Amino acid sequence: MIQRNITPNLSAALADTPVVLLNGARQTGKSTLVKAIASRNHISRYISLDDLSALSSVRHDPSGFLGGLEGPVIIDEVQKAPDLFVAIKKEVDLDRKPGRFLLTGSANVFLLPRLSESLAGRMEILTLWPFSQGELSGIQERFIDALFEEKTSFRGTGGEDSGEVLDKVIAGGYPEVLRRSPARRRAWFGSYIMTILQRDVRDLAHIEGVSHLPKLLSLLAVRVPAFLNFAEFSRTTAIPQRTLKRYMALLETTFLIQNIPAWSAHLGKRLVKAPKLFMNDTGLKAHLLGISSGSMLMEGMSGPLLENFVIMELRKQISWSSTQAQMFHFRTQTGQEVDLILEDPQGRLVGIEVKAGKTIGAQDFKGLRAFAEMTGKRFRRGVVLYTGKEVIPFGSNLHAVPVNVLWQLGKKS
Repeated sequence: MIQRNITPNLSAALADTPVVLLNGARQTGKSTLVKAIASRNHISRYISLDDLSALSSVRHDPSGFLGGLEGPVIIDEVQKAPDLFVAIKKEVDLDRKPGRFLLTGSANVFLLPRLSESLAGRMEILTLWPFSQGELSGIQERFIDALFEEKTSFRGTGGEDSGEVLDKVIAGGYPEVLRRSPARRRAWFGSYIMTILQRDVRDLAHIEGVSHLPKLLSLLAVRVPAFLNFAEFSRTTAIPQRTLKRYMALLETTFLIQNIPAWSAHLGKRLVKAPKLFMNDTGLKAHLLGISSGSMLMEGMSGPLLENFVIMELRKQISWSSTQAQMFHFRTQTGQEVDLILEDPQGRLVGIEVKAGKTIGAQDFKGLRAFAEMTGKRFRRGVVLYTGKEVIPFGSNLHAVPVNVLWQLGKKS
């Protein structure tokens, strides 16, 4: 089993919280991880609601189902039985012993308010993403923490060949995909998408008319990273805006797409500016684009793929980073933009740009310089991640850094 870097956080949550929910997209390894924890340091009974008998029992009498269990319990795919959350709340209110319930789910509970609110103050929620590149190398990445340190040196990290980096981007991080040939990857992704769109989405939304979803997902693969403009998307897809918003919410709930809000110095404005969309895995994006190797990349494709890849690698690292940074994008009305802004709880800021080229010039720091000037002392540093092999300073707090430093900077897990 490949060590997951979120494991210490999951164990810590079980030590002081009655209910812990590990959610994430299907096939990211949630069941494997909780079973491993149950066999080592949190002995528990494992029950999967993919089992029709267990699911029938829970749906018939949630309280009776829980009443028949003793000791800590793991319940897999808990989103299939929403009423179970209310029954768990009653049980926890009677006995708040830590680690009583370890739940997993393939739907984002933050986007299902009825579920998350029922266990407010009683449940900690963690997200398991597809493998990070550090996890595949046995490293717990600390790139985000290093960015916020007063002095950070990127020396000693060697750049990988750009072809190696692109191979990682195209493969993505789903466990089942990584041990397959390109042809078998296509077969797996095809079945995976069909399962989510034809089963999970219908279970969540209780609707049959989801015929537009495959077309919408393919369109998103072509366009993301992209700003979310429902009016323009509606015209392009010929899907009414109201229906489109519902479909996009379902794709986000099942973790197929992610969005990053806009950064603004004024908190209220962050809510009204358009978020930026990404796919949860570049292997999935590459599959939808029909790309199975770096040689198939057409001109202009590598940049969006690499940006999506970097954003998701950093989102994974936030899961175990001690900095607890939040992610934003930045764009002014005059066109100045930065691909990613990280903001820590103290309000300190780091800007990150992603470039697919092997060479970097001063013009590539234009957006970062504008952001630094706007934010003053709050600006910690700016980094341009690129496919070259050298760390190059472009100012006291501006550096061009090989993209592979993302997963090389860390400690052996």
